Amino acid sequence: MSKAVGGTVAAALVLAGGYFWADLHDLVPGVLTIAPETPDPKPFPTVNVPEAQPEVAQVLSALPADAPIPTAAHVSDLVKELTGNTDHLGKSVAVIVTDGITGEVLGESSADKAVIPASVQKLFTAVVALDQLDPNQTLRTRVVLSGTNTLYLAGEGDMMLSAKKGDPDATNGHAGLQDLAEQVAAKLKLAGIEEVNLKLDESAFQGNPLGPWDEDLVPLGYAAPVSVVAVDTGRRSEGNYAPRYTDPALEAAKSFAARLKEQGIAVKGAVSKGVYESAGAALNATGDNLLGEVNSAPIPQIVQYFLKSSDNTITEIIGHTIARDRGLPASFSGSTTAVVQGLGKLGIDTSKIKLVDCSGLGESSYVTARSIDQVLELMVSSDSTNMIDAVNGLPIGGLSGTLNDRFIERNGRGLLRAKTGSLPEVTALAGTVVTIDNRLLTFTVIADKIPKGGQWGARKAVDTFAEKLTECGCS
Repeated sequence: MSKAVGGTVAAALVLAGGYFWADLHDLVPGVLTIAPETPDPKPFPTVNVPEAQPEVAQVLSALPADAPIPTAAHVSDLVKELTGNTDHLGKSVAVIVTDGITGEVLGESSADKAVIPASVQKLFTAVVALDQLDPNQTLRTRVVLSGTNTLYLAGEGDMMLSAKKGDPDATNGHAGLQDLAEQVAAKLKLAGIEEVNLKLDESAFQGNPLGPWDEDLVPLGYAAPVSVVAVDTGRRSEGNYAPRYTDPALEAAKSFAARLKEQGIAVKGAVSKGVYESAGAALNATGDNLLGEVNSAPIPQIVQYFLKSSDNTITEIIGHTIARDRGLPASFSGSTTAVVQGLGKLGIDTSKIKLVDCSGLGESSYVTARSIDQVLELMVSSDSTNMIDAVNGLPIGGLSGTLNDRFIERNGRGLLRAKTGSLPEVTALAGTVVTIDNRLLTFTVIADKIPKGGQWGARKAVDTFAEKLTECGCS
């Protein structure tokens, strides 16, 4: 995020107690706007959503292949109406709507223009991860012994550790530091070791842990420094947007020291930082030196987590993992290179894609609406079975994730799955809808120069457009 944006944080906090910044990341509506609201969409039959939703794969397979396709003329009229709403969206709006079965473009405007994507960019990281990483792969957190009594805590980026015991049914908190301490303490006691030195080995990651982001975002809770280990993504307290620690890995190491003490192993002095033998060696240690290991949830489960919650830090962790898997530096620059290369291998046009991070939190990334749409088409393709986890991770209108408070009493509830995106001058939505005629469509809307203070109006305009797509009859 630019330094100019970072400089506005203090003013935003004074004016609205941080409320405006919460709106930037889909937490609350932007009540500061004085712009008139977009009229509600026309009446539509009530959608009865069952309590137990079927799996997405079952929903998609149940759609009739011969369902009528909305006419291009009608969809183009909706696109024109949307882009004409300059009061709420400004004059830079990229839109594309595509038939989910044939890939036919039904309407578009500025679809090849380079625009700032915000968090819809997370779709890129998701599909590359699902394509390139082993679906059974996890992020390891390990403890190795050096000499007679020095322990090294090392990790591959599991920043969702539990400070206590892990929960095998959870993603955030899947692995626990207490479980790790129990393993380590048992082996130390067998060797007659009751007192140790503890060091934190961060050599698995390289570069600035904040990449292009402002430091102001850490205390505001929108991201934590990308770290090899952390508890609850570095949060200081409970809550999605709780302030984060400036050094989450060191805090996790301190928590691990406390868990060792509970198991009867004393840690001498303060936790320090160091590298075990050589960079990354702790992650490859075997034999008697390896005292304990815990593992995160599998990669597909983590991908679903960051899509649904729009967690910026965890998205970057997966980007770093892709880079390391490809032999590139596990850093912001390495991860963006790996993701762009991965998109190219998937057949996505990358000629106008420029990424500064993997999450879309940085304001200097550029994509096209068409490239996002190509990813969506790949996700819903019947030939891309490994992409179903990305589809399952998309929030559902009015029901889950960052869409749980949108489309609540509107026509898109239960009919729309989409990734949200918001930055100070950006509102975006990209995903799938099912029309009244049971036709699956993909759509992408990115407005990256919305009027100041107009986030709420812009978001409602985009939501209304998405709902009108569900209303698309063909005759």
